[in-house]
Amino acid sequence: MIQIQLTNITLVLGAKRIFENLNWEIKRGQRIGLIGANGAGKSSLFKLIEGEHSPELGGLITRARLITTGYLSQHPELDLSLSAFDAALAGNPRVAEIHAQLESVEKSLGDVEVYSNEKKLQHALELQHKLLEEYQIFGGDSYPQRVRDLLLGLGLAESELTKPLSVLSGGQKKLVGLARLILLNPDVLLLDEPDNHLDLPGKLFLEKLIQDYEGAVVIISHDRYLLDAVVTHIAELEDGKLTMFEGDYSSFIADKDLRLARQEELFRAQQHEIKRMEIAIKRFAIWGKVYDNEKFAAKAKTMQKRLDKIEKIDKPITERKRMGLQLSGWRGSNKVLELDNVSKSFGSKKVFSNLNQTIWHGERVGLIGANGAGKSVLLRMILGKENPDAGEIKIGPSISVGHYSQEHETLDFNQTVVDAVRYAGEMNEGKATAFLLHYLFTYKQVTQKIGDLSGGERSRLQLALLVLSGANFLLLDEPTNNLDIASAEVLEQALEDFVGTVLVISHDRYFLDRTVERLLVIENNQLVECQGGYSDYLEKKGKI
Repeated sequence: MIQIQLTNITLVLGAKRIFENLNWEIKRGQRIGLIGANGAGKSSLFKLIEGEHSPELGGLITRARLITTGYLSQHPELDLSLSAFDAALAGNPRVAEIHAQLESVEKSLGDVEVYSNEKKLQHALELQHKLLEEYQIFGGDSYPQRVRDLLLGLGLAESELTKPLSVLSGGQKKLVGLARLILLNPDVLLLDEPDNHLDLPGKLFLEKLIQDYEGAVVIISHDRYLLDAVVTHIAELEDGKLTMFEGDYSSFIADKDLRLARQEELFRAQQHEIKRMEIAIKRFAIWGKVYDNEKFAAKAKTMQKRLDKIEKIDKPITERKRMGLQLSGWRGSNKVLELDNVSKSFGSKKVFSNLNQTIWHGERVGLIGANGAGKSVLLRMILGKENPDAGEIKIGPSISVGHYSQEHETLDFNQTVVDAVRYAGEMNEGKATAFLLHYLFTYKQVTQKIGDLSGGERSRLQLALLVLSGANFLLLDEPTNNLDIASAEVLEQALEDFVGTVLVISHDRYFLDRTVERLLVIENNQLVECQGGYSDYLEKKGKI
């Protein structure tokens, strides 16, 4: 059953045409991964479905009767005075309405005018039964516990449930927004990067939610592991066109390569035929004039009509412009990082106890653990921004550390993009601009303030500055969070070619499988070592 249908949709925002004559059907039960480069229009497509944008004349958005949608934006609008728990609890106002109606009915049953009147009493009892049935669908008196379990499952800590949203991070607010939507249970869920800021247990919890969801789900995500785990279809938005494919992300990529190869073959064959027809038309036209023969002229006109009616095959774009990331690095010390009996506590809360670990030159090491386990604390101690309570952290004598920050704290938001590169690379404005073009910035963007950039643009700028730092030991905190899939693949290749050493915090399981050779897992205040990538860790954990 088609729940939402988009027909001949054209969207223009400012002077930019986002897409043209786009057609799309969202059907009940589908789990669709909506993918495309940053700026392709994925979020705009969601806003168009939700009525925040209007299509140009001629475009039509049709919904099945009584269909409801739930939209999770990248930055949900919530009442910041509410606690996380209360905000989630209020996500489905119908539950509160039913509860209030039940209290009203129960109160009326004690009214003499009701219980002494058989007709009124029967009506009240029937209404109570109907409300109780609906109340049970939402969980009844266990509904608050369901809300609590949902928030905890997505990754909020127990202590964060009672904190006002105003003191929580953007990622935590997004978790509350996601919980509200799940509780509302709309027919179609539109999720814009719901997995950002989720830890690995949270991602597994989200996967289960999406797999078990009864309605349709459309998810914008750059997490290839998540897309493989949950989607039944891939919708790719590219060059203003939407292409639907049945299957998961990995199958889509294999199929796309075949389709592009086939399209290239058909394009060349058609171009050969068109050139042959054009030569023939020209020859018949010349003969018609030279010999003053209408027969030749008529043949030329007939062939031209046939040529004009041919549906042209587009030349496939097999090579697209990608970020030009090259991490040079240099060898440095053989022993890059040593943790010697390192312990750390905050008040009565113990974070680490007697950590002992060594990272050697050339290693690619992943650091994983639940949110709040201490990954960022360990990173701050390595950077010298936090002191251990006991033990020592030793950096090799010829090691230069480069830091990529998840929240982009390494950037000055009041600085222009070009100035950041000029000062970091000690270069003139022209050279800095040329350098930034390799990182997919436009001439207009290089003069903007960093604070005006999108998350993906700030991520690319941080990577550019990392290159200019010349560091040979990279500390990367969630480097793929705001990157599109193509840029994440460029980063993976750059890290593979990098001469130095890498320690990366990441919840991107596909990225971990592609880049790291061992994992350090924070468990029970310790670092547990696991050889291989995330899939190897998951396999070993399943055998325990």
